[in-house]
Amino acid sequence: MPANKKHLSSWTQRLAKISAGFVGGYLVSASMFIALAFWTDHINMVMSLRFAGFIVWAFLMVFAFLSKNGWKTWGIYLLVTAVFAVAIYFGQIYRPIP
Repeated sequence: MPANKKHLSSWTQRLAKISAGFVGGYLVSASMFIALAFWTDHINMVMSLRFAGFIVWAFLMVFAFLSKNGWKTWGIYLLVTAVFAVAIYFGQIYRPIP
């Protein structure tokens, strides 16, 4: 019995979800921890990135596959990464790491 057509997605959606899960999730999790490192104790934050970063990345990967549209997921991930990039920028200005 073949699969129901409404549950199958196009190859572009699959590519968008896979790349958003792997690459976009990594960008968001890494930029989040780097932004936190500029605003808190950077040595502790780098150590927590090693362990908690994987958990955040895995959650973001699952979220990418649960969403209906992979391109919207990419947009959300890029927007969140841009917000963290702004936080990194201001963190470098106002709290430079010695």
